[in-house]
Amino acid sequence: MNNWKMVTLIGEDQPGIVARITDALYQNDLVLGETSMMRLGGNFSMMMMVSGERDPNTVLAAAAERLDLRLHVDDIAGKLHQHIAPNIQVRVMGADQPGIVAKVTGVLAAAGFNILELESDVAGTTENPVYIMTIQGVSETVVEVLQQAVEGLDEEGVDVTVSAIETLFA
Repeated sequence: MNNWKMVTLIGEDQPGIVARITDALYQNDLVLGETSMMRLGGNFSMMMMVSGERDPNTVLAAAAERLDLRLHVDDIAGKLHQHIAPNIQVRVMGADQPGIVAKVTGVLAAAGFNILELESDVAGTTENPVYIMTIQGVSETVVEVLQQAVEGLDEEGVDVTVSAIETLFA
């Protein structure tokens, strides 16, 4: 099965989105590969690798409309079973300000860090927002070099901690 599609659905969060969408796929013999689904700021976002004979646009159009979700489908290469385990985690905290993500990820990329997953949240209050970001990725660069790469950001009120992830394989 090499006819993989990346299906993206976005809309206001509500109960039953995952159940209805995945049931529509299942009822039409479409299979799921890797997925990422999460709530962001009151909205729900789904990205799913889907494969099968039917067109996911056709299969999901009615369900997406009933749930008031925006649907987008792209052809992709279905490279399953190639999971890369992260070996580095980066934790960022600071006063919410424009450019935090760009600055942190820019210096990390320049140091040879490849992001596999990035999650962020805005905590605190409206008057004093705090930006919290956790990044997991891979790098052949040692932790100390990556930590040095981000050290200048503390002058801008951003605390960045780089640590190794110990992965145990049996």
